[in-house]
Amino acid sequence: MGQRRGIHYWWATFCVCVTLCCVVPVSAQIKYSVPEQVKVGSIVGNVAKDLGLDISSLEDRRFRIVSGTEDSQFDVNQNNGALYVRKNIDREELCESASSCLINLKMVAEDPMEIHYVAVEIIDVNDHSPNFEEEEHVLEIAESTLSGQRFQLPTARDPDVGTNTVHKDTGEIRVKGEIDFEMVDVYKLDVHATDRGQPPMSTDCRVIIKVIDENDNTPEIEVTSLSKMVSEDSKPGTVVSLISVTDRDAGLNGKVTCSLSDNVPFELKPSFQDNMYSLVLKHRLDRESVSHYDLEITATDFGQPPLSTFKTLSIDVSDVNDNNPEFLYNPVELYLVENNVPGRIIFSVTASDKDLDENAALTYHIVREEVANTRFNIDLL
Repeated sequence: MGQRRGIHYWWATFCVCVTLCCVVPVSAQIKYSVPEQVKVGSIVGNVAKDLGLDISSLEDRRFRIVSGTEDSQFDVNQNNGALYVRKNIDREELCESASSCLINLKMVAEDPMEIHYVAVEIIDVNDHSPNFEEEEHVLEIAESTLSGQRFQLPTARDPDVGTNTVHKDTGEIRVKGEIDFEMVDVYKLDVHATDRGQPPMSTDCRVIIKVIDENDNTPEIEVTSLSKMVSEDSKPGTVVSLISVTDRDAGLNGKVTCSLSDNVPFELKPSFQDNMYSLVLKHRLDRESVSHYDLEITATDFGQPPLSTFKTLSIDVSDVNDNNPEFLYNPVELYLVENNVPGRIIFSVTASDKDLDENAALTYHIVREEVANTRFNIDLL
């Protein structure tokens, strides 16, 4: 019984000793900060001093960094306990665009075993200029776009963070005035993106703004030549006028067709040149039937909705002597009393002519006498 109690006491004492020997002291975390791109060999901080370690024993205790790889950015000098930069630090490579960049280091010292954690914050420096997704950006804007409307530009990205990057709320183009395709159809802008670092860095992007045409202009009719007087004996095909039509719009909005009022002896024939027409005589004229024409020309574009304009041409038909005079009564019969005094008015006749002016001026004379030695004269009244 006494022997068993001795063995149990020895075993309990041994377990307690082993348990105490396996406890590893762990210190609170220490934090340093260092800017990226700092020179290799630069001291981050004296970690041994800050941890309260005996600097003279660091080499014997094999004080070292055990976290990370052999390619780590940091190392510790066992001679003085200084944590220093082992290789070039690129914050964007280590942490990309994270707002905070921390490198956690696990450090150990042996005999007795101690574990310490050190955090190194990598401070961003403005070492990258902004970069547009595309060097040239094409933007299409309708010419009816109202002033004040905004359009998003291609995004400018900056791998830096904080004040070293571009502002997220910028990058828009705002229309500040009237847009007219017929005045300017293409705008070329150089957009400049600048970050807020010190010193600031910038980049450019060419923005090409193409104005999209809308059907906002009516066609225009111009009469380049016009014969306001056309002879009634003119032959079909005679050119009366030359007409050109224009439209300031583009594409189908600027394509124009012309038409002429109905039931007139004229027609429009297109020329070999675009938007040029000839007004020609289609049928023979008769001034005595119609002496004046008001021709309405309509020019209509192919836009949606189509726009039209109108122009009226006034044409007079000039007279030619193409009508014979006509007596009011033909033949005329009358009875005469004999023994008339010479010079006495026996009767009067009237004739008319549908022509005008000189073509309608009449003279009278007797062309035949059926009674021999009879003398008659005709006098104008």
